[in-house]
Amino acid sequence: MENRYDSNPKDVKGFDTTRLREEFLIETLFAPDELVTVYSHTDRYIVGSAVPVSKELKLEADFKQIGADYFLERREVGIINVGGEGSVTVDGDTHEMGVNECLYIGLGVKDVFFKSANGDSPAKFYLVSTPAHKAYTTKKAGEGEAIKANLGSLDSSNERTINKYILPGGIESCQLVMGITHLAPGSMWNTMPCHTHNRRSEVYLYFNMPENAAVFHFMGDPQETRHLVVRNEQAILSPSWSIHSGVGTNNYTFCWAMGGENQLFDDMDGVDMKDLK
Repeated sequence: MENRYDSNPKDVKGFDTTRLREEFLIETLFAPDELVTVYSHTDRYIVGSAVPVSKELKLEADFKQIGADYFLERREVGIINVGGEGSVTVDGDTHEMGVNECLYIGLGVKDVFFKSANGDSPAKFYLVSTPAHKAYTTKKAGEGEAIKANLGSLDSSNERTINKYILPGGIESCQLVMGITHLAPGSMWNTMPCHTHNRRSEVYLYFNMPENAAVFHFMGDPQETRHLVVRNEQAILSPSWSIHSGVGTNNYTFCWAMGGENQLFDDMDGVDMKDLK
């Protein structure tokens, strides 16, 4: 498990491109037959992936990594499949998982296994885990069961559909909030006008991008922004003080996950366009 530590916004202003990528970009996920995990000390996320090709994969981490006897002893996790058909078995109960379907697993579950229906077109399970202090029921939701919001317009190149899976009013959780945003054809901008979250941080996974496409992800203090070039199936760690917005070379999809002090989707501090620098 890779570790990523907190960064002071005053220090980040002096980072070059290499240092920015080392601190905030997760470049390598979705390795065949591997469980890949990254531990972020910002709100103590664990971000990861499982791509079972020739075998089942188990969600696990040793005691030295998380200080617990099993992964979900003091945690919860949200899982979204961005690949082929697959399944997740939770303490003996199997949940079939199609593309863009979400599964929430709560505190106290001991055994979680990932499996693909076809190794030639494997499932790609993306996962985000946060600490938890209360157990909630394991639950799955497809795109048709998500809470939907349609925002933006083609005129501003940000027409998008937000599918909210894990949040109050949807799948109940302790602190994790999670969903998927789809940009319409002809739209390239996400989360613009932008905002920050003083009470929670966020993780972005960009996917459904052609091989040669890129998203220019903007981050940092609103008055002194930076950018990162992000490729398909790479993730961004976004601290509470940073904006998190992007523009792509074409439309794309991204998964967002939040953890912190509360679960209110609209708890954000907006940034006026005239104040961006």
